[in-house]
Amino acid sequence: MNSFREKSTRPAGRVVPAPENHLGAGTIRLAKGRRSFLATGAAAGLAAAAVPLAVRAKDAPLAPAPWTRSLGAPVVATGYGMPSKFESNVQRRQSPGLTPQPQASVSFTPLQNLFGIITPSGVHFERHHSGAPEVDPDQHRLLIHGLVKRPLILSMDDIMRFPSVSRIHFLECGANSGMEWANVAVPTVQYTHGMLACSEFTGVLLSTLLDEVGYDRKNAKFILAEGSDGSALTRTIPIEFALNDVMVVYGQNGEMLRQENGYPLRLLVPGVQGVSSVKWLRRLEVGDKPWNAREESLHYVDLMPDGTHRQYSGIQEVKSVITTPSGGQMLQGKGYYEITGLAWSGRGRIKRVDVSADGGRNWQQARLQDPVLSKALTRFRLDWNWDGGPALLQSRAVDETGHIQPSMPQLRAVRGTRSIYHNNAIKTWSVQPSGEVWNVQIA
Repeated sequence: MNSFREKSTRPAGRVVPAPENHLGAGTIRLAKGRRSFLATGAAAGLAAAAVPLAVRAKDAPLAPAPWTRSLGAPVVATGYGMPSKFESNVQRRQSPGLTPQPQASVSFTPLQNLFGIITPSGVHFERHHSGAPEVDPDQHRLLIHGLVKRPLILSMDDIMRFPSVSRIHFLECGANSGMEWANVAVPTVQYTHGMLACSEFTGVLLSTLLDEVGYDRKNAKFILAEGSDGSALTRTIPIEFALNDVMVVYGQNGEMLRQENGYPLRLLVPGVQGVSSVKWLRRLEVGDKPWNAREESLHYVDLMPDGTHRQYSGIQEVKSVITTPSGGQMLQGKGYYEITGLAWSGRGRIKRVDVSADGGRNWQQARLQDPVLSKALTRFRLDWNWDGGPALLQSRAVDETGHIQPSMPQLRAVRGTRSIYHNNAIKTWSVQPSGEVWNVQIA
């Protein structure tokens, strides 16, 4: 399921392909056990789709496999469970040459290999500014001060005594899809959209901690969050966010945070670019104005066409991407496939996702898989009968506030081509008659 093949040709016309580099690609195999579904035409437009069976059961009965003839591995009493060795290709990957220092770099989530909406902690993308520190939870402390009546220094034991909540939210780096602003630059969905993940987070609402310290309700306008990594990453959070759904988190997907995800404590600012969810959280300061820290003055800003920098535009706008079929994958013959992908919005729930197989000329509404949650990934699905000809696959999401995901030309008309951050444009995958799938852009 994880093999990939070299591409040798190029599409014609105004469709521009990505460079040839297939790290992280996955083969798509023709659906086998759906004969009755297709034969009865249970899905519209699929009645004529024929899925040949590789071997008829009556002609070749299933023989016992070698592993059925001996005892398997024993129950392991200690140690942490790991995936099957046959899934070793499902892993985070770095883009070669993306940054000069590995401690200030990115690894990408293998979106093409995942199911549902929850990202396993072991493949959650990484973005560090000075590496992931090894923090001793017994020595770690959180300072809350500033415009408060009772400044506090809290240990991890103190924090875990507060009333807790568990909520599912996505995290997306503001630079996700940033390499696609000017032209296609990377081959697979892992690299175009892989600075994205979704987890169940457990922790304390920041509003609970602010009530505990008695924040100045009249003058408090912003919160400064500071991490205990080598760069002391700091971000300004508006007070209205802090009093809404911001969490101080210690748990992820049913266990303590992983080191690379902020162990033992991080901030979670749902729907806002990931850099605001400060990892290895050590300090929260309540103030009356933004701090204009380095990572919000020089970086994580939008370079507009007129040369100005737009600051504090951190909300991750409505966005979606098809993960299967996607760049670097190979369709194994014409017939039935399920188009599937992910949609999300920093403004709330996904309302609808439309899918096109002809570059946006015609759209079909996809099915949304439950649960559909606020500021979380939503899985969408659409039945598709590939006739073996060229196709241009796209998805377009709409959120509950009415925001619609823009096409790349629409986004560039407003934002230009020199940005790095906040690219939420529609993504196009080109399916070739050979079955190869390429990353392309439609001008």
